[in-house]
Amino acid sequence: MLTCRHSGGRWQGKSNSTPWPAMTSWGSLAAIVFLQPSLFLSVVVKRKRQLEIFEGRAGDEYRAMVSWKGIYFVLTLFLGSFFGSIFMLGPLLPLMFFSPSWYRWITDRVVATWLTLPVALLEIVFGAKVVITGDGFIPGERSVIIMNHRTRMDWMFLWNCLLRYSYLRLEKICLKSSLKGIPGFGWAMQVAAFIFIHRRWEEDKNHFENMLDYFCDINEPLQLLIFPEGTDLTDNTKARSNEFAEKNGLQKYEYVLHPRTTGFTFIVERLRDGNNLDAIHDITVAYPQNIPQTEKHLLYGNFPKEIHFHVQRYPVQSLPTSREELQLWCQKRWEEKEERLRLFYEGKKYFDATGRSKIPPCKSEFRVMVVKCISLFYWTSFTLAMFVLLYLYSFVRWYFVILVVIFVMQQKAFGGLELLELACHRFFSKKLRNSERD
Repeated sequence: MLTCRHSGGRWQGKSNSTPWPAMTSWGSLAAIVFLQPSLFLSVVVKRKRQLEIFEGRAGDEYRAMVSWKGIYFVLTLFLGSFFGSIFMLGPLLPLMFFSPSWYRWITDRVVATWLTLPVALLEIVFGAKVVITGDGFIPGERSVIIMNHRTRMDWMFLWNCLLRYSYLRLEKICLKSSLKGIPGFGWAMQVAAFIFIHRRWEEDKNHFENMLDYFCDINEPLQLLIFPEGTDLTDNTKARSNEFAEKNGLQKYEYVLHPRTTGFTFIVERLRDGNNLDAIHDITVAYPQNIPQTEKHLLYGNFPKEIHFHVQRYPVQSLPTSREELQLWCQKRWEEKEERLRLFYEGKKYFDATGRSKIPPCKSEFRVMVVKCISLFYWTSFTLAMFVLLYLYSFVRWYFVILVVIFVMQQKAFGGLELLELACHRFFSKKLRNSERD
């Protein structure tokens, strides 16, 4: 069994709260599954259908069993992303050196097929209910999505919303740079040109400039998800946020953290100047039951029973033009989120009085169900087929090994596939400018 601590009605987020500290990130989970599957599977003594928690007084030690649901979810996503990176994205890598814009167009759509898999698992297999209220998306529009960061998994749960109200192929996410080295997940994120940051503005500013200018140059619609809070809501992060509020004479928050506005204002200004921004979507996410704070809670089978999204759309024409006013605008949105979430959690746990989705989706629920069923069938069949091919054919095994080496070594040599793609784009742009001069 795995051990974790529960104190004062909250799961503690410290890494030393479990004797298995490796189970604190997707990277660690992937490493265990990929490198030491026997160690991973030995944890499961019995197959359990739900998270088992042995109640006791606050502050006592609790024991949680890894559930079959959690194992199935993590393994399915990991193997799909791992084999998808090797056998679906791998053959497309040479296209980067001939036409970065076509490479981007094709790989965005291939990656989007995998993004439907977590949606299918959460809703079909685990029965999660999705409720969306507020404003709708305009299909294909270019936007910045700002969202409160309740758990470390919010970015993945948002796909349940975007599948209905937008196109998953348009989404890019700002993520911490350590995630890009994860086998499978990280490789696919590099191919998808997600923006990896170090959370130090001096280092991140230049990278933001390069990536945002690239998306503007190739005229590919972009929906960029950012978390202005910078980290997820825990007791520790809330204490730091309240300390900041006290020093600066601001309101202390209970349900959100004070946003960091420097990156937000820079992104909005850069995309607006590059004529690649139509709106800002301000999304508030809430979980009435089962809040999976970290990846390890998914292994315990602690999936959300309901995910509520409230969407507010702000056209770019309505946004302030000065940087200072844009910062105040962002802070105002977080004041509204705090009040909205307070009413949600202290009330009936609905953003809307009816408790049902108010806005018509861009796609019918029947169409969404068809997409989810196809995704579940395809990725299950694809994963099994790759195992069979690896077992039967030596040339497939050689191809597999070569691609793994390429994915690992390119990151050491170039820093990531998204940076290599950026370098290729600069090369072709410079070549085009020189030819125009001649």
